[in-house]
Amino acid sequence: MVPPFCIVVGFDGSPDAQAALAWAARMSREMGARIRIVHAVGLLEHAGLGDRATVHRETALEIAALAGAEPANVEWSMVDGDPCSALLRMTTAPELADLLVVGSRGSDFHEGSLLGSTSLELAEHSPVPVTIVPAGYRSDRP
Repeated sequence: MVPPFCIVVGFDGSPDAQAALAWAARMSREMGARIRIVHAVGLLEHAGLGDRATVHRETALEIAALAGAEPANVEWSMVDGDPCSALLRMTTAPELADLLVVGSRGSDFHEGSLLGSTSLELAEHSPVPVTIVPAGYRSDRP
């Protein structure tokens, strides 16, 4: 038996990450796929200088529900490390993501850049397909 298709989406709470999650949730609904929302926890959060994970979790689950993802197919994960390393680990056993989804830029984007460092690095190093959802993507499009 083949396990269900698994979409892993990086989520840092930024507007681009929210758009990426909405896109991934719609794909999850249409494909009957599992969706795993991954929040990378860096040193600042470990040091107690930025505990955003609880707020991000609530926001992420709400976005997934509004986009129509089946609640039983949605999983939230906090993973240690930088965003790119955390997401790349989701592509290897035992995780085995079939698709990575990220926003074009994260919460620490630099003005004038079209793609963030995480999306560029994932596109270069991921062994599975990567979907980069563009800035300003609206999930309510027909």
